[in-house]
Amino acid sequence: METVKFTAMKDGDKEDYDFLTHHEAEYTKGTADRLLTALVSLDESLSGYQITRLGHSLQSATRAERDGADTDWIVSTLLHDIGDIFAPYNHDEYAATILKPFVREQCVWVVEKHGDFQMIYFGEHVGADPHKRDAYKGHPYFDDCATFCERWDQASFDPAYDTLPLDHFRARVHEVFARTPYDPAVIRAGEREPLTA
Repeated sequence: METVKFTAMKDGDKEDYDFLTHHEAEYTKGTADRLLTALVSLDESLSGYQITRLGHSLQSATRAERDGADTDWIVSTLLHDIGDIFAPYNHDEYAATILKPFVREQCVWVVEKHGDFQMIYFGEHVGADPHKRDAYKGHPYFDDCATFCERWDQASFDPAYDTLPLDHFRARVHEVFARTPYDPAVIRAGEREPLTA
């Protein structure tokens, strides 16, 4: 069988859906490589900074690694702006959705909210609320997001910084996206890991 028999989903039978399940499972094995390719395309996205968006992503992940962050933090940091390509108005939510099945809940929340937290640095200059993050005060991951933004995100636009190349992070990305999706032992709802060693 090369394709399903149906043209409307309601007309599919077990053979069709067994075929699709196998086909889709095989396709998901390429997720890490597709994300790594998408990261490279960040070089063609938003410009105007002293480094490219890919350079920013790599520099952020490099800082995370050098701070002793674990794999979930490093990969989440590497991918935190991947949404800039397709979802410039909600890039943070886009990236968080990609990460959600594969990394700790803590990291997903931080990636999802980092756009609001970043406003502290530039909101007043663009007519936005620089204190937008205050809406999350009291959240268990509030301080994690503030630290993520301060140490790894807002500081990572430096062309002189000794940034590690994408190939350095390739194995970690493959490791994360080879995990069983939504594994409670990975998601660890409500648990926190320090950002730095």
